[in-house]
Amino acid sequence: MLVLASASPRRRELLTQAGYTFTVHPAHLPEDPRPGEAPIPYVTRLAREKAEAVFAELSAGSPAPLQVIGADTTVTVDDQILSKPENPADAARMLRLLSGRSHHVITGVAVVTAGSTEVAAEVTAVRFLSLSDAEIESYVASGEPMDKAGAYAIQGRAARWIPRIEGCYFNVVGLPLALVATMLESLPLAI
Repeated sequence: MLVLASASPRRRELLTQAGYTFTVHPAHLPEDPRPGEAPIPYVTRLAREKAEAVFAELSAGSPAPLQVIGADTTVTVDDQILSKPENPADAARMLRLLSGRSHHVITGVAVVTAGSTEVAAEVTAVRFLSLSDAEIESYVASGEPMDKAGAYAIQGRAARWIPRIEGCYFNVVGLPLALVATMLESLPLAI
């Protein structure tokens, strides 16, 4: 049985789009970076912790073979981690940081089975056009940035400000599908 350890509707949509049959069982863990934690270790740690927590919870009462996918995405600019905004002012701050610059979107992915834990990360560079204060204010008022790392959704209204990416588009949405497929295919189900 394949399980997605995430409440993200975007991750659910992407796995469905890729043809996977799975159940959703979110992990509810604190997502704060540790002091001095770099972006890739941060997202891979969270992905692994989420997948391991859900695997432990579900495997305790079931003999069925499990593959649990955990994922976490962050945005970085100048080595600063931009998680989900705390409030509209924080979202506006993040968008000002991204305006007219390139940044990185990093997703950590973990797949946990009874026999192993595989962890990897995908990094995509994203270029933003320069944004006016009015554009930022209007976008924040739409509510779209409030539950997104870096305060934007490439598949939403912010698409008009992104002239170029280098890397996996699906990573920017929240789940690098080719990486996930490769990881799942490399791990046999084990009881």
